[in-house]
Amino acid sequence: MTLFNEREDTFEKQFALDEELRFKATARRNKLLGLWVAERLGKSGADAEAYAKSIVLADFHEPGDADVLRKVRQDLDAAGESVSDNEINLKLSQLTAQAIEAVKAGQ
Repeated sequence: MTLFNEREDTFEKQFALDEELRFKATARRNKLLGLWVAERLGKSGADAEAYAKSIVLADFHEPGDADVLRKVRQDLDAAGESVSDNEINLKLSQLTAQAIEAVKAGQ
């Protein structure tokens, strides 16, 4: 194998690893967001876990965070919970950082 091919292979492997870590961090963040919203909705235990799972699954509808944010907004509004979009976005940012650190730590 030439040096160029070895470097290309290394970059491809790194890209695949980065994408896998990004996916894991996003899924973890969405679960944490789901648990936070579940608490706001008065859910606990298995109900909170099931709700968090529904948030993780909501992320597969379209690229980006819009699908998750839309579901969270609809659920909060339906329950009569007054949470601003700014508060939701701030929580999403906080949980993103937390999830990235957890994935990097191998948790």
